[in-house]
Amino acid sequence: MSLHLVLIGAGSREFGPATVTDILLSDALCAQEPSVTLMDLDAGAVEATRAFAAALAQARSRPVHFHATTDLQEALSDADFVIMAVERRRYFYWSQDFHIPRSLGFQQIYGENGGPGGLFHALRNMPPSLEVVEGMGRLCPDAVLLNYTNPLTKLCEAQTRLGPVRVIGLCHGVFAGMEQVAALLERPVHSLEIHSAGLNHFTWFTSIRDRETGADLYPELREREARAHWLHDFDEIALSRILLRTYGLWPSPGANHIGEYLAWAGDLLPSQDMQFFHDPADGDPWESDRVPPWIYNLRDRPTDTPLFHPAREGRLKPSPHRGPTVDDPRPSGELAIPIIEGLAAGVPHDLAAVNVPNRGALPGLPDDAVVELPAQVDAAGLRTLPVEALPEAALALLRTQCSINHLLVQAYEERSRDRLLQALLLDPSTRSYGNAVRLIDIMFERQADALPALVWHRRQPS
Repeated sequence: MSLHLVLIGAGSREFGPATVTDILLSDALCAQEPSVTLMDLDAGAVEATRAFAAALAQARSRPVHFHATTDLQEALSDADFVIMAVERRRYFYWSQDFHIPRSLGFQQIYGENGGPGGLFHALRNMPPSLEVVEGMGRLCPDAVLLNYTNPLTKLCEAQTRLGPVRVIGLCHGVFAGMEQVAALLERPVHSLEIHSAGLNHFTWFTSIRDRETGADLYPELREREARAHWLHDFDEIALSRILLRTYGLWPSPGANHIGEYLAWAGDLLPSQDMQFFHDPADGDPWESDRVPPWIYNLRDRPTDTPLFHPAREGRLKPSPHRGPTVDDPRPSGELAIPIIEGLAAGVPHDLAAVNVPNRGALPGLPDDAVVELPAQVDAAGLRTLPVEALPEAALALLRTQCSINHLLVQAYEERSRDRLLQALLLDPSTRSYGNAVRLIDIMFERQADALPALVWHRRQPS
């Protein structure tokens, strides 16, 4: 029987073509003449990905069969590997996740993976994420799920605690931190051997070494950081520089993501008030189905935005699609296909970061918490690598997030707003009990069409 790969969310303009390209660039996988099922609820979008895949397969003379479907159960039947990246109206709901908590005094940053926004983002994506693992448990129980869907740690926690299949979470964020370190050291990133440990979007580089000589480069990094100009890329790395000075280790990936987990990071992210900016005097943007413009940070150069520009949901300005083409297929740099090459074809790979249950690999964090660690993969399986212990101060920051994630999964499992309140009151951005309760009620009213039905058990009649 040939290898069967499944892509859930394949209609995505970024995820679908990029993953298809990685498959078709893999000699080891194509030698097995795999079948690939592309699944998405948007029939037109997934058919566009299938057409791209067929054209690229023909151009490269690859014996790979692609099939498109909108039926999840059909897609999962007899799968060997399932890769998923799903989202519903990403920017529309994200802008609510960002603004509504801030209107109640939560000084959260970004609002995607951490903070109160991250809680509601995770709750919206839990039903489809768990539908996938439930279907895999019935139709392909031995398959491996490779999940890219955010908030990655929270969803992988739900999938591993509540689902019957093996889950590996994947994210490219750690590579951003590696590029930052390489820039400070003025060395090519490929010349560095960096190991990291922590949680997705809040990892710490436990070692930074010269790949050729094995020399410890942390002393040089600290010396060069101390004399670097403060205004260089301030919006992205100033927070990381402060964390290096305070905790002794470089964090990853950058201010937006790390700042979601810290109560005091706002002063080090000047662009935060530009994200999803709108004039409140113009009214509620979501009632008219508008999404306020969004930038990642000041690297997006908002001053380059034309004075008048076409509207595009979520983005400050239209950006050209830089994905692969039939004439110019490029590897994505993501890790799903290297992992499948290792497990299915025996090709060994070093993996910068995978998200899996801890099971003692990172001392000081719960064994069942999903953590991010370096790993290796080959025909013998996937193995996380030993990492140096993190300092207590860094562990303390991570433990709080582990507790929040645990409580969030319980809230979903019990359909309990009471348990969600417990998680929210642990969040560093929470300043008011009353506003925490109000936020929960407001978000469930505002996003009733997308959130699972959680209730206040304390309010139920006895």
